Amino acid sequence: MRVLLVEDDSELAREVAAGLHGGGISVMHARTAREARRLMELESPDVIVLDVMLPGESGFVMCKAVRDQGVDTPILMLTARDAVDDRVTGLDAGADDYLTKPFALQELIARIHALSRRRRSLAPRSVQIADLEIDLGARRARRGGNIIELTAKEFALLECFALHPDVVLDRATITAHVWDDNHDPFTNVLEVLVRRLRRKIDDAYEPKLIHTMRGAGYRLGI
Repeated sequence: MRVLLVEDDSELAREVAAGLHGGGISVMHARTAREARRLMELESPDVIVLDVMLPGESGFVMCKAVRDQGVDTPILMLTARDAVDDRVTGLDAGADDYLTKPFALQELIARIHALSRRRRSLAPRSVQIADLEIDLGARRARRGGNIIELTAKEFALLECFALHPDVVLDRATITAHVWDDNHDPFTNVLEVLVRRLRRKIDDAYEPKLIHTMRGAGYRLGI
């Protein structure tokens, strides 16, 4: 799982990042809303942990702007003020949950996992692209009516593509979904897995659906 932590307190950010990493969660850190948006353009976090009090643009403003752009990534807001108005403002801006500082790291991890599970439960259970049918619940795939036999890793890769149809996914996003955070994204294992999946999904069919976007990543689509 990949979390975007938007927090200008460097010491707190280091503590939170270390704790989340210990819980098996990969962390991207931004100090400002501007930095956070730049990171979001490069990678797709599973959950955003967003501090309210940021230099420049506040967490409330960033949250509303992200939602106005159609981004549905779960957002958990952090506030140092235990005030009802702040909670209401955050939820009205589009936040999914909030946590008041100081907080227990275990509670933050539990809430992040809960938001991630909620998002997965709302994800489509089946996806169809051209004549490729992907049943995410049953973990089965067909193309042209033919059953495609896939290994667990091959299906995990196809699932990652299916959850982001026609979106260019970078190496970090794919490896975070298919492997755990200890996987080295700079090996050629991903390329090997893509070639294996492409042989099964594309080689005997038209149109080709798995596209390599040089210098950017991979895309599943027509």
